[in-house]
Amino acid sequence: MKILLLGANGQLGQTFLIHGGLASRGDVAAASRNGELTVKAANAVTGDLADLAQLEALLDTEQPDIVVNAAAYTAVDKAENDEATAMLVNGQAPGTIGRWAARHGALVVHFSTDYVFPGDASVPYAPDALTGPQGMYGQSKLAGEDGLRDSGAPHLILRTAWVYSAVGHNFLKTMLRLGADRDELRVVADQRGTPTTTSLIVEGTLAAIDRYLAAGADRGKLTGTFHLTASGETTWHGFAQAIFDEAAGAGLIARRPTVHPIASSEFPTPAKRPAYSVLDTTSFATTFGYPLADWRDGLRATLGQLSTQ
Repeated sequence: MKILLLGANGQLGQTFLIHGGLASRGDVAAASRNGELTVKAANAVTGDLADLAQLEALLDTEQPDIVVNAAAYTAVDKAENDEATAMLVNGQAPGTIGRWAARHGALVVHFSTDYVFPGDASVPYAPDALTGPQGMYGQSKLAGEDGLRDSGAPHLILRTAWVYSAVGHNFLKTMLRLGADRDELRVVADQRGTPTTTSLIVEGTLAAIDRYLAAGADRGKLTGTFHLTASGETTWHGFAQAIFDEAAGAGLIARRPTVHPIASSEFPTPAKRPAYSVLDTTSFATTFGYPLADWRDGLRATLGQLSTQ
C-alpha cells in the first residue's frame, strides 16, 4: 500500500513521521513545499498545495492508495489579508486531491478545524451542526471540506482544535518560553475549547484508517466527517495554568509565573476567535472504537517528551 503524507514539516506531519505508524502500514512518501524533511523518516517529495498543477502531478507520480493531508494555511490572522492564498491552499487543494482520489479509488484523510463553526454554542458541536465561520481561515477550511465532499472520493474529514505538540510552534511552547522570562502573564479566559495533542490526532487517525481498511465492502459506512479532539474542556487561561502547574512539577521551569485572566477584548486580533470551540467526539469514538483521553493526559505526556529533549 502506498501512502502520501502532505504537510510533512508541520507539527502534525512531523508527529506522523516521528510516530512511524504510517510507515508500518505502507510505503510512505512525505511531501513538503521544498522537498526536504525536518524528520527524515520517509521518502521525501515536493508537494505544495498552493500549486494545484504540481499537486496533481505529484499524485500522478506517487499513485497513493491513501492521501493524508496534514498541510494547511494556518496563519489565522494573516489569512484576513491574504484571502487568495488561504482559499487556494485550504479551499481549493482538497477538492483537487479529492477529484484525483475519486478517479483512482484512493482514500483521503483530511484535517479540518473548529473554526468552521460560529463559536456561539453552549454545548459541544456535533459533526452535523450548522457551520458559520467568522473569518477567512474558517471560511477557507469549510470550502476545502465542501470541495472534498463534492469530489466523490472516499474520505475522512477529521475536525480538530487547539492543536499543540512537542515540535513546531504552538501555545504550549509559547507559554513555556514566556513563563521562563516573566513573573506574570495575561491570558484570555473567555474562549473555551479542548487542547489536543498531535500524538492523539495521529493515534486516532491510524485507528480510523485501520478500521476503514478492515471493513471491506462496508467501508462506505466509515467515511464522512468526524470530530477528533481530546476529551474535556477548558479556557486558554485554564490551559496556561495547567501548563505551568505540570511544568513546575516536571522541573521544566524554575518557578511558576502568575497567570491573570483577561477578556478577548483586551487582546484584540485581526481575526475573531470562536468563543466556544468544544467539539462532540462521540461519533468518532464509537465508530472507530477509539476512546479519546482527557486533555490533561495529553499535556502531561507532551511535557514528558519535552523534559527528555
